[in-house]
Amino acid sequence: MIVSVNLGSHSYSIVVEAGALAGVGERLRALGVGRRAALVTDAAIIRLPYPGTVIGSLERAGFAVTVIEVPEGEAAKTLTVAEHCWDRLLAAGLDRTSTVLGLGGGAVGDLAGFVSATYMRGTNFVTLPTTVLAQVDASIGGKTAIDHPRAKNLVGAFHQPRLVIVDPAVVRTLPEREFRSGLAEIVKHGAVLDRPYFEEVERDAPRLLARELEVVDRIIGGSCRLKAGVIERDPEEKSELRYALNYGHTIGHALESATGYERWTHGEAVALGIVAEARLACRLGVASEAVAGRQERLLATVGLPTRAGRLDTEAVLDAMTHDKKARDGRVPFVLAPDLGQFRVVYDVAPDAIRATLGELVG
Repeated sequence: MIVSVNLGSHSYSIVVEAGALAGVGERLRALGVGRRAALVTDAAIIRLPYPGTVIGSLERAGFAVTVIEVPEGEAAKTLTVAEHCWDRLLAAGLDRTSTVLGLGGGAVGDLAGFVSATYMRGTNFVTLPTTVLAQVDASIGGKTAIDHPRAKNLVGAFHQPRLVIVDPAVVRTLPEREFRSGLAEIVKHGAVLDRPYFEEVERDAPRLLARELEVVDRIIGGSCRLKAGVIERDPEEKSELRYALNYGHTIGHALESATGYERWTHGEAVALGIVAEARLACRLGVASEAVAGRQERLLATVGLPTRAGRLDTEAVLDAMTHDKKARDGRVPFVLAPDLGQFRVVYDVAPDAIRATLGELVG
């Protein structure tokens, strides 16, 4: 499957195909870019076959490749690591015609994209996501960032990739927790963008969990299609449409921040955020208990948490004040009135959020 993201001069393709990593060199050469490339990846990925596959493909296509290894996870998304990458690009002689490729999960993609966006005011960027979470969400849309000590993804830029290569076969090697973590974004897409897609995930959940390649390919491709449709209409978050993609993230990001990014994976935090925001919608009279319950049941079915356990409610509330979507201090909440629909609500009373977080603790 090839999903086109139509953004005028910044248009690009998302290639969703088993074995697609072996063809990255040929596809990149077809874009007419410069012959120098840097592959940014982390210590976990470097031990797997995928870097060798990508490097071999690039070199056969005539590219000179520099490999830059960075720390795993959020530890990569710092100014110090970005500076190390800039130094390596400069030493390797990369210029504005060159390409930075990010091979790994969402953190690698965020960092590599940020480095690409800021080095010489922008180089070509290709993302090669290796996790479900990155394949259906982080790799698409041009949002790049590093973290600030007080907030995740606070320092960043919009920098659209030239190409996204999604190889669904690689997710079959993911650890179980990491695989399930990515399913939160898939549930999110169905919940606020496409009811039939949500129902497709409900129906095929057992086969998805078994990682049957045909189902994984189809479900991941469906999520890519949905996100691409939003990006085309709102590439830089200038309208409330793009906010739909933040469903579960206002509370989810705050949960991550309040616990030092150590307690849950990002997808697990988003799952808890979806549960909380679905319950908040009920509390505010925006949605029915049936709509909230259906989302919670699907998250539980795919093995994601629906209760948070012990929680510092005030720390979570404080973390929400740093939400990047806030406007003049007003934090927007994306809520789902029904499956496949969304509504943005401002000025939610703190007591309503406290009560909802209390339900999340359970």
